Amino acid sequence: MYTQSKPYLIWLSALACMVAGLALHGPVTAQTAVERPLEKITIAYSSISGNMAPLWIAYERGFFRKHGLDPQLVFIESGSTAVQSLISKEVAFAQMAGAGVIQSRIRGSDVLMIAGFLNTLDYQFMVEKSITRPEHLKGKAVAVSRFGSSSDFATRYALDKYGLVPEKDVTILEIGSQPARFAALESGRIQAAMIAVPTTVKAKALGFHALADLQMLGLEYQHTGLATTQALIKARPDLVRNVMKVFVEAIHYYKTQRAESFAVLGKYLKTSDPAILKEVYEDIGLALLPQKPYPTLRGIDVMLRELAARDPRVRSARPEEFVDLTFIKELDSSGFIDRLYKTAPVVASREPARPVPTPVTVTKPASVTEKPRPAAPAAKAVVSPAVLGESREYSVERGDTLSHLAARYYGDSHKWPKIFEANKQTMNNPNFIFIGQKLMIPSS
Repeated sequence: MYTQSKPYLIWLSALACMVAGLALHGPVTAQTAVERPLEKITIAYSSISGNMAPLWIAYERGFFRKHGLDPQLVFIESGSTAVQSLISKEVAFAQMAGAGVIQSRIRGSDVLMIAGFLNTLDYQFMVEKSITRPEHLKGKAVAVSRFGSSSDFATRYALDKYGLVPEKDVTILEIGSQPARFAALESGRIQAAMIAVPTTVKAKALGFHALADLQMLGLEYQHTGLATTQALIKARPDLVRNVMKVFVEAIHYYKTQRAESFAVLGKYLKTSDPAILKEVYEDIGLALLPQKPYPTLRGIDVMLRELAARDPRVRSARPEEFVDLTFIKELDSSGFIDRLYKTAPVVASREPARPVPTPVTVTKPASVTEKPRPAAPAAKAVVSPAVLGESREYSVERGDTLSHLAARYYGDSHKWPKIFEANKQTMNNPNFIFIGQKLMIPSS
């Protein structure tokens, strides 16, 4: 009688166990085949605002765990302190404003931006009821926090685009923080101020309205992004790559899972007010957060030119010196990001409820291709020209541009000159329109 060899019997037994395992637990995947221990990393964030949503979503919805990471989030309110925590290796990554990264690198640090989440300033130019056109600002007073601040820069930028001269046509006052500016607006001491979401909700409830937002005026500015160090990039490129995947997938989840995202925003912003959550989600998450989070080289150039006026060392600096686009370009060129938006939403493993990190004070010292401009607001449905039949009046809304309107009404963004020609008598510049402006949309 034929007798099986012992090695053969051992192999056969192992095969039987594998088949039994498949029957009980389903197919072995990359995640289930080997349960590797999660790698602990520390990530800082520098403000309690809707700008930080990508990190909060990634943390709460389990995207770090999906990529083998166990994050500890620390809230470090000061941008300069967040940079020092990167330099001292107390944190591996920081979601923070670009200004701190730029100023630190100018002083010789190896900190870089590897992603851009908010590539413009999220201010709305809130004005009193009587101001319905930019020229109505003449002779009025406008508030900024302090001269040289981001609110001052944004205010002067808007006035310039509307052909108004600061200190001549409009008085600019140093008032202080956003609550202080809002109080001055409410009391009538000033007639306009740059206000950020979600304080804009309170302003609108009191009868103030937005004349413009910075995106409508074409401002690119590296407001919020993800920073790390060149040393970490060199030593742990796979870690940086995985973290970038985490953020890209979290952005996709944020944009496609409204109710779940509202819950995360409410937890960190400490509010259940649906108006505030809606404003943060739609005006920042949907309108400003790009699907492909490239840092904005144009925006960094704007910031460098602003700094160069005060610091001669900055004049020779180039935007490319402050970013590393290696990892976002890899994900983009591979089709990884495009596939997310062509398939069902990516749902990571559910994480148990976690406490919101408390503020932390850190005392320990411590060839690029330009990409498209920040993502436009969610596209509005195209209205067939045949439906229009004849010219119609349109009231400009937040985020509108003539290109957007041409795409909506004619199905072709390049037909914007048709709208400009029809409105030349009331429109000085096709690039700068304002909220509430009445435009005639001619038929095709």
